[in-house]
Amino acid sequence: MTRILCISLTPIRRDARVLRQIEVLRELGHVTTVGHGEAPPGVVEHIRVPDDKLSLPQTPAGVLKLATRQFRRAELAAPGVAYALAQLQHRQFDLVVANDARVLGLAFAVSGGAPVWADLHEWAPEERTHVLSWRLLVAPFMVHLCRTYLPRAAAVTTVGDEIADLYERDFGMRPVVMRNAAPFADLKPSPPVPGRIRLVHSGGAIHGRSLETMIDAVRELDERFTLDLYLVPAADGGRYLAQLRARAGDDPRITFHEPVAPADLPRTLNAYDVGVFWIPPVHTNARLTLPNKLFDFVQGRLAIAVGPTVEMERVVREFDLGVIGEDFTVEAGVRALAGLTAETVQRFKEHSHAAARTLSFDRERDAALSMLRPILSARR
Repeated sequence: MTRILCISLTPIRRDARVLRQIEVLRELGHVTTVGHGEAPPGVVEHIRVPDDKLSLPQTPAGVLKLATRQFRRAELAAPGVAYALAQLQHRQFDLVVANDARVLGLAFAVSGGAPVWADLHEWAPEERTHVLSWRLLVAPFMVHLCRTYLPRAAAVTTVGDEIADLYERDFGMRPVVMRNAAPFADLKPSPPVPGRIRLVHSGGAIHGRSLETMIDAVRELDERFTLDLYLVPAADGGRYLAQLRARAGDDPRITFHEPVAPADLPRTLNAYDVGVFWIPPVHTNARLTLPNKLFDFVQGRLAIAVGPTVEMERVVREFDLGVIGEDFTVEAGVRALAGLTAETVQRFKEHSHAAARTLSFDRERDAALSMLRPILSARR
């Protein structure tokens, strides 16, 4: 049986893209995962990296390597990478999957000549360039990893056309686009509640996503509007989530819920009317994001309200799924939402229903299998 190694230094059970990737890999062989948290479903083995072992070389010695541009020596210096490398010594695989550029060095170090699939969830050189230390120390390291390893990868994928353009421009290879589409959910649009427009947002409570904009907008909108939030606390210990709760105050129209597992999201979202996400273009990845939640909203058969984010706006316009704010301010959000009526919301929900199959993971799964099968066949 084909042996496949999937590396993702994230809590894999909460990483929707990696979970879908594992579904594809299981059609091709036995999957071993390396990552944080408990084992994801369906794998034959999970190598759990301790949560305190990070995926970047943030130790004093690692920072010195980055600062002095000793990038080759830094490739395996991150505590999480070094831990995984020690666990994988003398193991053999037929395919190695590297999720994100930061584990490319590890993937090639343990591949033993097996093909490597690099799945790039973001534009790696500018993942956190709004943070000075990242911009000065880590961004050049990401460029080194991409320049060194992407030309050697048997397959490279990324999340959207705009980011694929950047990889092609800077590294001379064009990734296959695999969107963050959710699996098809056999649902129908929920019926309206008279006198209500039920807004919803799901995802990480991560500073920089400007989730407070939604809260402030709802507080300015009329009594028809409610907002329900299904938020995963970020690595800040939940501080930003606490700030959001405080900002909502005692407004009875704004409700915070416990986060929902990716597989359960469409059915949970289906009880609402409009999925909302306004993320300001604080860096390139925010400007070009095409996130899981947009496709979750579609599978939940929701209308959609977004800011003028390039890739999201393109999908919303192509399938006529909802409204797009003029910019990312509270005022623009209020204007975009205030014009909604029960009739327009229901029409957009029907359009989501019509597009649900096209915008599901089915197409991405087929593309991945078509890409990987010839690679594995060549190994036999």
